Amino acid sequence: MMSAQKAGGGRRLLLKGFLLAVALLVVSGFALSACSRVSTQPDEVVLHYAGGVLEAIKFEKCINPSSGATLLGPGDNGYSYPFGQRTFDFSGADDAETKPLSVVSKDNVEMTVSGVATFTLNTDCRTLQQFHEKIGLKFRAYYEEGESSDGWRRMLNIYMRVPLDRAMDAASQEFEWRGLFNDPKVKQAWEARVGQLAREFIKATAGGDYFCNQNYGGSGQCGDIALTIQKPEPPEALVAALASEQAAKAENVAQTQRNAKVRTEIESIKDLVRVLGPQGAVLWQAIQKGQVSVVPVPQGSNLNITPPGR
Repeated sequence: MMSAQKAGGGRRLLLKGFLLAVALLVVSGFALSACSRVSTQPDEVVLHYAGGVLEAIKFEKCINPSSGATLLGPGDNGYSYPFGQRTFDFSGADDAETKPLSVVSKDNVEMTVSGVATFTLNTDCRTLQQFHEKIGLKFRAYYEEGESSDGWRRMLNIYMRVPLDRAMDAASQEFEWRGLFNDPKVKQAWEARVGQLAREFIKATAGGDYFCNQNYGGSGQCGDIALTIQKPEPPEALVAALASEQAAKAENVAQTQRNAKVRTEIESIKDLVRVLGPQGAVLWQAIQKGQVSVVPVPQGSNLNITPPGR
């Protein structure tokens, strides 16, 4: 009896061990199936966050561009952000982020400005983590399947368009509309002022150096975004009025030149009358215009010419 009981107990232990091993294999299978692999493109940086339902979510590391496959555990997340040059287009074109911006000049003329801001997202690992946790998560600004998302565009409209609009409006208040529209030197001074204010306002709005120069490579000095902006465009009615004004000025200049020419001719006629007399002056002008043929008189001929007054 004892031997049979021992044999039965041994079989039960073996069965429990077998079931435990199967359970471990099943759990391991689920765990492995819940894992994922991430590899980055040359223009992509991924933020790796570990944790999930049962664990606190914490930042793990940055996965740099062109990295091989990285294993993300169960519950882990990877957030993709662009690495390299990006643009914010406010030209109003079909694929632009927004329409042209509106500004008001010193003399209260509303004008529109189109252009492009070229920049690089600051992908210094610590700075990018701050950007993600402060701004990226709120807007869901991270890329999806390698493409910019609606969240990315919404984020740019807040942190790029609004401070740019504010900077251009503030700079335009320092210049009159004619100079902005028609004077290259004024436009150059205005562009410099816009660039200065844009740098200040973009950083203040975002709360950090998150948008860098287009040549920024992920480390070192962040630099400033590059702005390519067209001259402000006033309403069409003002442009037409300015064109008419310029045409009138051109006509006045032309008339002044014509008047000067007439005065010169009158003085010339007066000089001819003083020298040749009225009839002589008329004859001289007729000769100059080809209205009177002049026949040369050979020397020693029988033709006699009596001078006037004899």
